Amino acid sequence: MIQALAFLTVLAVVVYFSFSKYRQIWLAIQLGQSENISGAAASRWKNMLLFALGQRKMFAKPVSGIFHAFIYLAFIFTQIETIEILVDGVSGNHRFFANKIGFLYPLLINTIEWLSILALIATIIFLWRRNVSKVRRFQSAELKGWPFKDANMILLGEIVLIVSIMMMNGAYQYLQIQQPDIYPDGGRFYLSSQFTLPLFESSLQDIAVFSERFFWWLHVLVIFGFIVYLPYSKHLHIFLAFPNSYFADTNERGRMKNIPEIQNEVRGMFGLEAVATEESKGYFGASDIHQMGWRNILQAFSCTECGRCTAVCPANLTGKKLSPRKIMMDIRDRSEELVKKSAFQKAENGEIEITDGKSLFDRISKEEIYACTSCNACVEACPVLINPLQPILELRRYDILMNSGGPPEWLPVFNSLETNQCVWAMTDSRTQWSQNS
Repeated sequence: MIQALAFLTVLAVVVYFSFSKYRQIWLAIQLGQSENISGAAASRWKNMLLFALGQRKMFAKPVSGIFHAFIYLAFIFTQIETIEILVDGVSGNHRFFANKIGFLYPLLINTIEWLSILALIATIIFLWRRNVSKVRRFQSAELKGWPFKDANMILLGEIVLIVSIMMMNGAYQYLQIQQPDIYPDGGRFYLSSQFTLPLFESSLQDIAVFSERFFWWLHVLVIFGFIVYLPYSKHLHIFLAFPNSYFADTNERGRMKNIPEIQNEVRGMFGLEAVATEESKGYFGASDIHQMGWRNILQAFSCTECGRCTAVCPANLTGKKLSPRKIMMDIRDRSEELVKKSAFQKAENGEIEITDGKSLFDRISKEEIYACTSCNACVEACPVLINPLQPILELRRYDILMNSGGPPEWLPVFNSLETNQCVWAMTDSRTQWSQNS
């Protein structure tokens, strides 16, 4: 009874503290422009199954992909055990499913133990890669400070989680033999019986009882800690990768959207009939979160900060300042800043006004957005179908069309396009040079 009350109290605290942060993220995503997401349901489900559940792109780098799969599978199977822990916590029982699902119970626990050991090996290797071998894509400027600590904290938390599983199972197996009336028989757990059960055979029974409860609570508190901590961490992608891959653009990757007003202006130049468009927003591109689509913000919160996008970016590889990963991190941080400081007002017509006098250009420099070659490599590399190119193009469009910005070297190109419909300063009309080419 006391344990059940303690468990429910801790659970209530976890729900209270985590709810407010998850709500902030939901509000941040709602700051984006509405987008029409309809049709292509089959493609969307396929994307979610292949890229979020199946982790398809992770295996583009086989070594890290396999180790990531160990952690991912251990996480998936451990959630089944978590259900039992929740039931035991509320009811005050031990191993609710033992003796109820037959051979499936020891099969499940043994699977979790094997995956946990593989995940432990993968976790140690990942810690080594970040802290000792210093893989280049984990050493970029945007990963200094909190993002670097965040990755290490999660990896260390995983080690605590795995150790607590093995110790809890070892103590439990010893007690189910000594006190079968209290601890139901869950079968033989092969790994913990080899490595942690012997630790309790030569000790007093009270120590085994204490250890079983201690590591059970340690396991529970680490899980609850993850729930509270996840919305502050890049590991929120564990959940958001699923909606993000479902709502990802189903058009060809890298395809650029026309600006309807500009498109009609060009059509007018050629004597073509204008196409029907929605009412103009009064601006082109995006200078801040409220002028981007909500999918861009969802993608920012889904970013794993793995750096695969930056690692293949030709601009970054040639030493330029652009990092697609940083662009997505800046969008996420700016969204959180707006919600946390309530730095926006929502009109009756739904339009949002930013009130802190800042914009994304305070975080993302023009040097970054103009360094992008629009090659689409970052989009291809992302394991969860994030599109860093789209917000870069929106920022670039705003700066050029609303601020008359852009690198001075680009002005001759703009002038040639406007006068000759060609990027080269040709004196012939478009019709003439296109026919002569």
